[in-house]
Order: sequence, then C-alpha cells, then structure tokens
Amino acid sequence: MKRLSIILASLVAAVAMVSPDGLVRMDGSFLQQLQKRDSVLIGDQLLYGVTLGDVEEGTAFMLPDLSKGIMDSVVVVNGWTADTVRTVRGKKGTPSRYDIRMSATITSFDEGSYQLPPINMLRSLPDGTVDTLLFDSQLLEVRTFDVDTTSYVPHDIRGQVRYPLTLAEILPYLALLWLLATIAIMVGCIVMMRKGKDEVREAVKEAPHIVALRALDKFRGNRYWAPEKQKTFYSGVTDALREYISERYGFGAKEMTTAEIFAALRNTDVPADLYEDAKNLFESSDFVKFAKLTLPDEDNAKVLPLAVRFVTETYQSVVDDEAADAAQETKEDK
Repeated sequence: MKRLSIILASLVAAVAMVSPDGLVRMDGSFLQQLQKRDSVLIGDQLLYGVTLGDVEEGTAFMLPDLSKGIMDSVVVVNGWTADTVRTVRGKKGTPSRYDIRMSATITSFDEGSYQLPPINMLRSLPDGTVDTLLFDSQLLEVRTFDVDTTSYVPHDIRGQVRYPLTLAEILPYLALLWLLATIAIMVGCIVMMRKGKDEVREAVKEAPHIVALRALDKFRGNRYWAPEKQKTFYSGVTDALREYISERYGFGAKEMTTAEIFAALRNTDVPADLYEDAKNLFESSDFVKFAKLTLPDEDNAKVLPLAVRFVTETYQSVVDDEAADAAQETKEDK
C-alpha cells in the first residue's frame, strides 16, 4: 500500500502506552474458515484478524507479536499479513484512503471451545496522533468425528480397491494402438515400394559403356577447346572415364589419383598401347586442371576419339568373353 505501513512488532502493555482517552473500541474482527465446511474440524486452518475502513494514507499500525502463539491448543501457522481491499484515490492535494484487511492463519489440533484473545493494535495517524484500537475476541469451536465406542470394531487397513475397466477407459488405448499399427503398415508399404523401385532401377540399369559414351558425346565438337574452357572439357572427359572404369573394373577410380588408377589397370585386359594413351590423357588433364596448362587444338582433337576408343575396346572384351562362354555352354550341352 502506498505510504500505508504495517509494523509487525511486539505489543506489550499497549493500552498503558496511551491515555485512556486514546483507547478506541472497534468492530470488524473476524474468524474465517479456509475450508468450506459447516464446522471447524481438528487441523482446519482459519484466518483471525480485523478489517479497517477509510484508512488515511500515511497511517501506521503496530500489531501484536504472534511469534509465541496466541494461547494453548491454538497454533499460529502464518503471522500477520495485510491486504488492500479497496482504494479511494484522493483529489488533488488530499490523501488517498484505503480499506485494509489484516489477518493471521491459525489452527488447533485439540477438540474444544477457545475464546481467542481480543486484538489490540496501536495506530499512528499522519498528524502524529497515537491511539490504541481494541477489537472484540472471537469464539473458536473445534470438533472431531464422533466415534461410537460401544459398537466400534477395529479393522485392518484395507487394500487398494480395483475397479473393472470400462470401455471408455480402454477406447483411447485401442485408438492409439490402431494409429500406431496404421503408421507401421504405411511405413512398411513405403519402404517396400522404394525397395521395389530400386530393384527395378537396378534391373534396367544401362551398361557402363552406354552411360560413358552418352556422357562423352556431350563434349563432341571444338566448342570446349578455347583456353578458358579446356578445364571443363578435360574434367568432363576424364570424369566419364573414371565412372566407366569404376563400373567396368570394380575399384573406386572416382576417388583415386591418376597414378593410383593406372597402377590398378596395369594387370587388367587393357591393351598396352591403349593403356599408355589413356595414361597420357589423364596426365594432360591433370596439367590443364591444376597447372592451368593450355593445350593446342591438335592435342584437343585427339582427346574425345581416344576416350571413346578406350571405352569401346575395353568393353568389347566383355562381349567377347560372354559370347565365348555361351558357345562353350552350348557345346557342352550337345
């Protein structure tokens, strides 16, 4: 609250601190149950406090000290708290006024009736006047459950009650299982479809020499022989040959250097003259790509025919071997 201070301090002989004329009897004390019940049971918590209306801004209060409790069998759970219930803003030059509510939380663990002590508090007004406010006490009646001792029979602690499952309880789990099964079936179908497509692609995959010759055909003509385009020309031709060599001879030529490729080709069926020509082609390509060498048109004109001849001659050996195997099988069948 603006300039409205609540001083939580000990109130010792509060009445004696002011003149009898300064003792003001007040209404507004309350005992409010926090639990919504018709009666107060053992352990229930209640608010014990007062309400003050039309409190001028700048007024200070000193409340009783509850650190040692209120009385026997009554326990203070929480000390004093103050809340502003209503605020009336003053006009220009006049102070605001407040309705405030001050309370402490109490409880009792013993059955019985307890006359709570009255609430005394000191009030210091903005003009310096100090007086004592005296609020009437409240009666606290704590009850317990009635036990018929004549017919009371002690029993063991009963186990947890198990109720049968209903369809409404099972239905969400069934729906979840159905959803998971549907998702699993859909995922399985998608995987099978993709696997089937991959198998079809594998089955209709073109022969390596067809793929290589189609790639080499893109570099037909002399449009790539210009010095600024020779790197693209030589890179495209050798990349097509690397792809073909990888498929034809079964090693990773695409990731190997020129020396590693031709070291692997040394013991294959590549003819010696074709081997040397292809090696020279790859080495020239390395100079063009990495040393920025520019080759004359007569050298460029030999590149594509040499690459085509390497593909056709090396793949022809596969065709000849297959034909020889087929003839041998036919001869053996006869």
